[in-house]
Amino acid sequence: MSTSASNTATEAQSKPEYLSRPAPGIIAALFCGYLAVGLPLPVMPLFIHDRLGFDNFVVGLVIGIQFLATVLTRGYAGRVTDHHGGKRSALQGAAVCAFAGLLYLIAAAPGLSPSIALAIVILGRLSAGFGESQFVTGCVSWSIASVGPQRAGMSMSWTGIAMFAALAIGAPIGMAVYQTYGLAAAMTACIAAPLIGAVIAFRQLSYAVAAGERLPFYKVVGQIWREGSGLLLQGVGLSGLTAFASLYFAARGWGNAGLVMTAFGIGFIFVRLVLGSLPDRMGGYQVALWSLVVEAIGQLLVWLAPNEITALAGALVTGLGCALIFPALGVEVLKRVPPANRGSAMGAFVAFLDIAYGISGPIAGFISGEFGYASVYLFGTVCALVGAALSLTAHATRT
Repeated sequence: MSTSASNTATEAQSKPEYLSRPAPGIIAALFCGYLAVGLPLPVMPLFIHDRLGFDNFVVGLVIGIQFLATVLTRGYAGRVTDHHGGKRSALQGAAVCAFAGLLYLIAAAPGLSPSIALAIVILGRLSAGFGESQFVTGCVSWSIASVGPQRAGMSMSWTGIAMFAALAIGAPIGMAVYQTYGLAAAMTACIAAPLIGAVIAFRQLSYAVAAGERLPFYKVVGQIWREGSGLLLQGVGLSGLTAFASLYFAARGWGNAGLVMTAFGIGFIFVRLVLGSLPDRMGGYQVALWSLVVEAIGQLLVWLAPNEITALAGALVTGLGCALIFPALGVEVLKRVPPANRGSAMGAFVAFLDIAYGISGPIAGFISGEFGYASVYLFGTVCALVGAALSLTAHATRT
């Protein structure tokens, strides 16, 4: 055999065998582990307010502190993923999430003073944020590694479905367990979910870590900030629906406010299932541009709605628009950085969405107090259009 033929054979053997679709086990692990985020969402406010006796300000502070821990540890999660692979980051994150559930369970023990119980809950929320940061960054990067960068958009579509489904299912399950079996049972579920996710993840195939120079996290952020800002602006619309739709409907005398997120979810999941590979085929910037325009139309419908049917239609259209923005811009993020820094890039990218959910609620609350609840969705419309314009400028910097 000639030298060139030998080299070709060696390259073929070393080339990773990508899957045609994201590894089902990774998606299942992400779903189970992310249940630990959804399960305590409706339960914790009741525990802190009704049982421990703290006011709404403390409730909001304790619930929101997980967001702070998540944002501040995305860089660490990215480094772990880049150096050791997504599987390692996911397993570490699942273990920390289970520890957070254990702290919740300890806080629920009888005989503790309210202040001590609250301190344990806060430690649990910080741990949950740290665990979520590693778990999500690891699973998203791991899923992309299973299909290769050419199918990254499809991979991110499926990981997003898993996370959205875990939130949508986890919250009512958490409330049902709490109402039927009590707080201890609900907190035990917060321990069990990430452990089940870890067991599933442990059985999945690892993928080799890409070699190359590791950039400092701040440099990675500097390279992907345009795409991250577009994702942040997209998150404003969803935040407005989750935080203020029920108050908006009540102020207008409309019913069926509980269907707002159902309508959003139908549009969101439908597009991801049917068009999830579109960013890989058309290019991320073009898909993001039109998706943000569709989101703006949806928000505009909610703002101008003369009745609840139109408002629900606006929520549906918002879901249609939001569905592909994360995978579309995420595909372009991966093109901005060398392969050895993809974990850090995805960690930084998701952090922009964390920031969106953390700051858009208070800003929208101020706007609604000054101009009424409908104005929240005008704000969402403007943000989506600014995001569309930013997608154009981001595209121009690559061409």
